[in-house]
Amino acid sequence: MLASLLALSSAGLYGAADFLGGLAARRASTVAVVAVSQCSGLVVLALMLPLLPDAAPAMRDLTWGAVAGIAVGVGLALLYRALAVGRMAVVAPTTAVCAVLIPVVVAVGLGERPGPRTLGGIALAIVSIVLVSRQRTSASQAHPAAPGPSAGLGLALLAGVAIGVFFLSLARTAPTAGLWPVLAARVVSVGLFGVVAISGGHSLRMTRPVAAIVIAGGVLDMLANALYLVATRHGPLSLVVTLSSLYPASTVVLALAVLGERLSALQGAGIACALAAVLLIVGG
Repeated sequence: MLASLLALSSAGLYGAADFLGGLAARRASTVAVVAVSQCSGLVVLALMLPLLPDAAPAMRDLTWGAVAGIAVGVGLALLYRALAVGRMAVVAPTTAVCAVLIPVVVAVGLGERPGPRTLGGIALAIVSIVLVSRQRTSASQAHPAAPGPSAGLGLALLAGVAIGVFFLSLARTAPTAGLWPVLAARVVSVGLFGVVAISGGHSLRMTRPVAAIVIAGGVLDMLANALYLVATRHGPLSLVVTLSSLYPASTVVLALAVLGERLSALQGAGIACALAAVLLIVGG
């Protein structure tokens, strides 16, 4: 029961962090949003480390953590941009589907054979992407300023691939490494976007309300990571991963409730298929 509650709480925080990141990216530079949110999460992680059990990371763990940092930095930049230009209720499930598909594809390439449940999830994932990308001509004409049904969909797919690489990289680290690979990932991602901001002449300035949203998103993201880690110590990994993978649900709910997004029946069915696909793939 405790593991389930922790995993579900982690999913809720992940989805809320994505919503806040996408909302901020509509009002400020995506580079600035990612850099500041990652930096705020790094501060929270640094404060949490002394409270966690002792760990002994090897250089291999830190290296994979660095690779994960590059992947998650790129993935979040693409995701926040997709959430900014598209419909959050469409972008979030699409990204989640791609993120869980990548480990499955790599596993198959390494010789593993997925079971019927996983194969069914993959098929359902393809159906979900087709459904959420369906255009509604009449709605687009009635509200020309609103994001189109497929706006940001390509970015969402690429973001899912990058986040999938992030999950794969962290999976290569040893359990004895604790949260140190996550720290390495966060340091690299902060440094990466610091360099991008400086070399590209991107300003990190933003209004106080937007900065508050960005910082809150970074803190929620890191707290979600911590809850996920604790959940894995109190329950089966399969259960924790499955429940944590429901994070797009909170993004969708917030997008519908706060932003008033409206979807067609086909897109609604596509979102339901995407969530079901994530459960099938991870559970399988």
